[in-house]
Amino acid sequence: MDIALSTTLHTGFDEAVKRTREALAQQGFGVLTEIDVKATLKAKLDEDMENYLILGACNPPLAHRAIEATRQIGTLLPCNVVVRSDPEQAGTIVIEAMNPRLLADVTGEPKLAPIADEVTGRIQAVIDELQRSDAATERS
Repeated sequence: MDIALSTTLHTGFDEAVKRTREALAQQGFGVLTEIDVKATLKAKLDEDMENYLILGACNPPLAHRAIEATRQIGTLLPCNVVVRSDPEQAGTIVIEAMNPRLLADVTGEPKLAPIADEVTGRIQAVIDELQRSDAATERS
């Protein structure tokens, strides 16, 4: 099993972040946390790197169901979605989201399987929407 669901976009970084937030919102996810890894590494270590943003996405009804199944699941929430510039290909942005099926696999909690499947479907819909929007932009 892959640890991430992913796609690439051929747009600017800020536009990719905007599209990712919009696609997440369409699937009922809000962004609870945001970690600008590039800025953090520069500030703390004086290291330079490409744009790299971690969005902590959460769908409250699904998170509630998961927490009801096992309280420890909070250690794996929210779902991380990474928006990063590809250092190997200029103008390419990589969007990667944690594969939610890992939640059920890691915990071994059978009650999480249907929740993880639903979250996976929603995250895959986010990835699919981003692919569609990128294809439409390239045709324009």
